[in-house]
Amino acid sequence: MSKIIGIDLGTTNSAAAVMMGGEPVVIPSAEGERLVPSVVAVNKNGERLVGRVARNQAIINPENTIFSIKRFMGRKTDDPEVQRAMSLVPYKINSASNGDVRVVLDNKDYTAPEVSAMILGKLKRDAEAYLGEQINQAVITVPAYFNDAQRNATKDAGKIAGLEVLRIINEPTASSLAYGLDKKERNEIIAVYDLGGGTFDISVLEVGEGVFQVKSTSGDTFLGGDDFDQRIIDWLADEFKKENGINLREDRQALQRLKESAEKAKIELSSTMQSEINLPYITADASGPKHLVTTLTRSKLEQLTGDLIQKSLKPVQQALTDANLKPSEIDEVVMVGGMTRMPAVQDAVRQFFNKEPHKGVNPDEVVAI
Repeated sequence: MSKIIGIDLGTTNSAAAVMMGGEPVVIPSAEGERLVPSVVAVNKNGERLVGRVARNQAIINPENTIFSIKRFMGRKTDDPEVQRAMSLVPYKINSASNGDVRVVLDNKDYTAPEVSAMILGKLKRDAEAYLGEQINQAVITVPAYFNDAQRNATKDAGKIAGLEVLRIINEPTASSLAYGLDKKERNEIIAVYDLGGGTFDISVLEVGEGVFQVKSTSGDTFLGGDDFDQRIIDWLADEFKKENGINLREDRQALQRLKESAEKAKIELSSTMQSEINLPYITADASGPKHLVTTLTRSKLEQLTGDLIQKSLKPVQQALTDANLKPSEIDEVVMVGGMTRMPAVQDAVRQFFNKEPHKGVNPDEVVAI
């Protein structure tokens, strides 16, 4: 019996897991990481890159690096969501004769499922190398609000990657299962707060006797960890310009380094009170090389991003209103997505629901598991 893998195909990162000895295990990528960035690129030698290597050259090669492809799955070019995303991505987007989205990579047009299939293909290859056997079947998760077209596009992506997609499962249901919330004795109402790299989703589920029912879902498809990183990048660039009169935003190499260090500082500040950002030789002018050395404190980060956290609470309120519930009527709160490691996010959710959220399972991996 060949193994079936569970795949969390995310906007920013993806992950795969497999059952081993009755326990779900996250499969490490060929690079030894547990998450694979959902990024596909073609470099100047015409090689196709997927995952971390693609992400690492994104700012130097923006026109040929495709990220956030999930935003375009099962959507037409005239969709307002697509129009909004088009204004935010540096790569080119065309419209097919039937109105479907086509992204341009190395002067060729690709459908969204074809690009997603490249990411799934890497997850499949890495799983095969790790398990030492062929993988042909998978279960893939999607946001609860995905419509039939979007779910079918996800299935198509699996097929193109050589995977038979046995089931499409809602992400909040997958997270609730990881916490064993299907095993409760009585009916419970669960809120799943999912703040990922590119999107924010909130779902209210009712679970009883192992059956999940989605009562309401809301969110902001343009709110996620990338926005928090951008606030840090803007702050670093503004401070540097004040001191040196040079705008780092105009230098792609410098911008790539700013992005990487912003994300690193943000992650560090979930467990420490301050993080040093040290970027030697970030740029140069007539007087010689310039270095960027500064310290970002947790309180400064919270000040820079406070409005983003508050912004996530509007959809939460909306989801509760749609389900005709008050915060006090929620039995369990599940936190999903890497951004929920940020203490200020946890505090905001704790205050809103007036209860301690579930945090036992690694929030990056909970959906895949």
